[in-house]
Amino acid sequence: MARSPNAPAPISDTRYREMVAAGLDHIDQGVTIFDQDLRLVTCNRSFLTLLDFPESLGAPGTPFEAFIRHNAERGEYGEGDVETQVAERVAAAQRFTSHDTRRQRPDGTLLKIQGFPLPHQGFIALYSDITKAERQREQIDRHQAELESRIRERTVALTDANAELKAAIEANRQITAALQHSEAKLRLITDTIPAHVAYFDASWTYRYANKRYAEWFGWTSQSMVDRPIPEVIGDTLFHQVEPHVRRALDGHEVTYEYAITSATGARIFARSTLLPDITPEGEVIGCFVHAVDMTDQRRTQNALAQAQKMEAIGQLTGGLAHDFNNMLTVMMGNLVGLREALGDAPEVAEFVAPCMAAAEGGAGLIQRLLAFSRQQPMEARPVEVNELVLGMARLVRRSLPGSIALSTASREAELVTLVDPGQLESALLNLALNARDAMPHGGELRIESALETLDEAAAADLEVPPGEYVQISIADNGTGMDGTVLARVFEPFFTTKKFGMGSGLGMAMVYGFVKQSGGAIRIRSRQAVGTQVALLLPRAPAGSRPAAPGSAGEADIDLRGRVVLLVEDDPEVRKVVRAQLASLECTVLEAENGQEAADLVENVPAIAMVLSDVVMPGGMDGWALARFVRRFRPEIPMVLMSGYADVGQRHQDDDGLPLLEKPFSREKLAAALNR
Repeated sequence: MARSPNAPAPISDTRYREMVAAGLDHIDQGVTIFDQDLRLVTCNRSFLTLLDFPESLGAPGTPFEAFIRHNAERGEYGEGDVETQVAERVAAAQRFTSHDTRRQRPDGTLLKIQGFPLPHQGFIALYSDITKAERQREQIDRHQAELESRIRERTVALTDANAELKAAIEANRQITAALQHSEAKLRLITDTIPAHVAYFDASWTYRYANKRYAEWFGWTSQSMVDRPIPEVIGDTLFHQVEPHVRRALDGHEVTYEYAITSATGARIFARSTLLPDITPEGEVIGCFVHAVDMTDQRRTQNALAQAQKMEAIGQLTGGLAHDFNNMLTVMMGNLVGLREALGDAPEVAEFVAPCMAAAEGGAGLIQRLLAFSRQQPMEARPVEVNELVLGMARLVRRSLPGSIALSTASREAELVTLVDPGQLESALLNLALNARDAMPHGGELRIESALETLDEAAAADLEVPPGEYVQISIADNGTGMDGTVLARVFEPFFTTKKFGMGSGLGMAMVYGFVKQSGGAIRIRSRQAVGTQVALLLPRAPAGSRPAAPGSAGEADIDLRGRVVLLVEDDPEVRKVVRAQLASLECTVLEAENGQEAADLVENVPAIAMVLSDVVMPGGMDGWALARFVRRFRPEIPMVLMSGYADVGQRHQDDDGLPLLEKPFSREKLAAALNR
């Protein structure tokens, strides 16, 4: 059929598609049309821009799967297997069903996607950016909810207004009761917390105090209210704290420390902080008080200071003991030789005996220093305290004037403790002589023994484990001590006696011995009333029995002709000990150090015994030499000697080694070698 000349020319398919695409590009929504084979018929630019697709995907004929794969690979659908994500979405599209969904892109854009089927099983999809609209909707919903809430609140408020007015009179009547209840709760809280809290006003009058603060000064919380500060804390303490109170009421925060004596007689140390109560106009109308009990902290500080002091004394004493005892060994050894050489000559009594006594006194002084610093080796064994006290009483009685009466008592039939008996006797003698000196005009000295059980609190105060302790109490009714002297009584070289009447090491020695024995010492004293010193020593385990006097020991070893290896770095000391060994008819080999001695032990089979100093130069001291001998010649007995044996260098395996303390006599040497 011929076309009319005036009829418009038909539009080609290509031009038709261009016109459709151009028209679609003017739509803000993204538009896609896919045919029945899920191939792109057309899409607009808004679609590509909105979903960040490349231009290449916008070509007609592009498979639907290409768009899905592109999205999956760049994480549009979240984590997961890409192939699974593509397959699921292609399968859903192939059903050509209507859908209306929302999807949020990773950049936060919220899309609304609507799909509609077309004839011939194709479909069209519309993509809309509803991010802003959704936010506006949420904001509108929020505002509407707030408005509705305010309307409801206002309605309720208006409804309740009348009821509130009616309840006002009743509420006013309940205010007083509520305030009283609130104050009671606040007081309960402040009484429960572990702090001392109070408040005083500008007239220096307490207006509040919690239970702990009030009981600190012997009051109750109620009785303290409206009381002036001096009346509550006492004039003595008030004079100490008055400057601090004045400064606090001038607007300054103040912290200070003080000490008081509690109702039970205990000394309490405290730290108080005063915080001014200042109005907005700058006027100070009072002060808040916050106080802390510093007694435990002060006790800990004192214990630390005592430990540091003892460590310093121990270091000083250790070095002094080693060198000084070596000198005394040389002096006493040569004095013994001189005494034997002179025989009954008058020079022995006139010159040798005083020198020997002085040397022995010097050795005793070193032992007391070591005992104080807890460096003296202990030979602890079960000791029956009652028997020891009775024996000491007989000795002490000879040293007391007739004006002093001595009595002993025991509350238990048998009291066994683990201590060094010699040092316990020395401690009791020291305390008895101190008591004698405190009663120049006569009096009574009483020594009592008892069993005391310390609970957790008492043991913590004395810094010992809780349990059963044997208590030995030495009490007198002499001059007593004031607080200043009592605080320093255990300090080394501190003494109240006249010059030349005491070294100041007696109480220090007692303290060191008791602490080294695992016990504690408790002292109470009042001027013009007397002093009581109680030694608390750990009770021996059940079944422990003291060794019977004179019990048979091991048979003496015949030392005649036996080869003894003498190891000593000091040539003068070595000379003296060699002479003592020779007098015991021993054959003596000598070594200057541990390494030389080890070579001799390894190469001289005739050596039958080793006598070695502990502290020696070089890499092998006495302990190390003992371990070498035990390893290579275990059948050889070994004895160590030292003026100061640092037990810190001893190994666990060395505990059974005999230790001979310098200076020593020939008899002590023979006894040590015969162990």
